[in-house]
Amino acid sequence: MALLKEWRDKAYSETANKGDLQRLWTAYFQTEKEIYQQLLTNPDEKVTGTVKELAEKYNVDLMTMTGFLDGINDSLKEANPLEEMEADTKVSLAFDKELLYKNMVGAGADWLYELEEWNSIFDEETRASLYKEQKKSSTVVKEEKVYPNDPCPCGSGKKYKKCCGKNA
Repeated sequence: MALLKEWRDKAYSETANKGDLQRLWTAYFQTEKEIYQQLLTNPDEKVTGTVKELAEKYNVDLMTMTGFLDGINDSLKEANPLEEMEADTKVSLAFDKELLYKNMVGAGADWLYELEEWNSIFDEETRASLYKEQKKSSTVVKEEKVYPNDPCPCGSGKKYKKCCGKNA
């Protein structure tokens, strides 16, 4: 069984005990934070290896490393083959710094985008700009509804129902 499926079955189980799941995620988030602290200390280093080697390097089990790889994949310069990934699959943790920061903001992971290690990568102004850019990109702008008796938005001066709304 591919590692990713095994990880997702475990981490997103509908039948698992809620307490067990909560403990799994609490431990995972702490471990994730520790791995990011190490990665951000030297953000330009291209960390590569098999899934098993990286799990050993960061002192985590195979499933935790699989979850980490799943989480960081959208922020990598080159995506890893997650779907068919096994313990001996060679993977990379070479990430795009701006994209990683924005994805952390997008995920609402303040324990990650507020890590002290970001201070030596981006100044406060850049972090604020990236934060704002990410938040703005996920804001949905709802179009204002035009009702039949409203003035037509085309500017004719007629009611919408007698103008552009006639064929609607």
